[in-house]
Amino acid sequence: MKPTRLLLLWLGVLLAIGIVLGALQALDVALPAFVPRVNWGLLLALLALAVLDAIRLKQLPSPRVNREMPGSLALGRWSDVRLTVEHDFAHPLHIHLFDHVPTGLSFENLPLAVELQPGQHSVVTYRLRPLKRGHFSFEHCEINLPGPLGLWTDKRVLSLTDHSRVYPDFARLYGGQLLAVDNWLSQLGVRQRQRRGLGLEFHQLREFREGDSLRQIDWKATARQRTPIAREYQDERDQQIIFMLDCGRRMRSQDDELSHFDHALNACLLLSYVALRQGDAVGFSTFASDTPRYLAPVKGTGQLNTLLNTVYDLNSSQRSADYQAAATQLLARQKRRALVVLVTNLRDEDDEELFTAVKRLGQQHRVLVASLRENILDNLRETPVQTLPEALAYCATVDYLNARAERHERLSAHGVPVLDTLPGELGTQMVTQYLSWKRSGSV
Repeated sequence: MKPTRLLLLWLGVLLAIGIVLGALQALDVALPAFVPRVNWGLLLALLALAVLDAIRLKQLPSPRVNREMPGSLALGRWSDVRLTVEHDFAHPLHIHLFDHVPTGLSFENLPLAVELQPGQHSVVTYRLRPLKRGHFSFEHCEINLPGPLGLWTDKRVLSLTDHSRVYPDFARLYGGQLLAVDNWLSQLGVRQRQRRGLGLEFHQLREFREGDSLRQIDWKATARQRTPIAREYQDERDQQIIFMLDCGRRMRSQDDELSHFDHALNACLLLSYVALRQGDAVGFSTFASDTPRYLAPVKGTGQLNTLLNTVYDLNSSQRSADYQAAATQLLARQKRRALVVLVTNLRDEDDEELFTAVKRLGQQHRVLVASLRENILDNLRETPVQTLPEALAYCATVDYLNARAERHERLSAHGVPVLDTLPGELGTQMVTQYLSWKRSGSV
């Protein structure tokens, strides 16, 4: 329990009066005899009321609190948490409430001041913003309950358990489901070229056009619409896509609120969404991770939820990437030819090892290497040079970028396409490359 401002104020006033009276007596100033006795009486009465208030406060039952929050949160997105509070007291009650938020989540509007009315419940809200992915447990909620006389407040810690998972932020993907896929992709800068023909896979029904074959006519739909309706087919090019995600130390770089690893994870989910909508199977594999994950390629939109639940608590590690071991494991698991998307950050020490691993993968699969580039490198290269330290930084940056470009050109010369991109642009470039190959039939 803690004393309230009211109790401290009265104690301060009475003690100040006592000090003044004592000083006057020390100076031999004549005072009525009852004045000190009144002051001591008031002080004893205040202490008695304080004891009575503390006893009654301890006997009061705690208000009841119910927490309502989403079972899943998006990384970096604000979400509301609702707290419903009610009590059985016959008089209004003013309390302060603080929810114990787990580490890794930022919050706003806490603590909360709540005015409770008899026979009613009060609803208050605060906001959460996850700073990292994973599983979070809310276990306690704290209430500061005032005493009947307002002289004490009692801190009550209520057991209130809830759980929530923080997933990568790709809410824009779910938003895209409300629009046509082509329109949604065009907003991301992705352009698709339709290739219509007489393939094996049914695509859609449309009005009969000049040049269409009579065997394309859907007679049932024609009878219903009372106008010629044709079936449109497209070439069936379903394939399997495997993401190889580097979870090592090089992916821990951070240019903004998200690390390179989170950007890479979002890009993989973005391409997974598009590929699954195109009818392809999507799988996932990690390397240089403290907790290795593998998900076999499967078709269907349900695979996206499976993928999310597989990677939502995945984090980068302090390990170095072992491309050879990762290639060996994938070749042992994936026998059917697939498009392997290797997402990493190429450095000079990886040249020979990565080249050998990619060459082995390329004997059985089509490989795409996505290499993340730090934003600071572009900023240093574009910054005007005015001092010697700036000149040294500029030369070192240009030398590093040239060496990086040479490694990428070496891979490209051996038939391995490389995407050298900033973290925020990775998803769009991966989707663009995938759709380009998909429409051309090269995969």
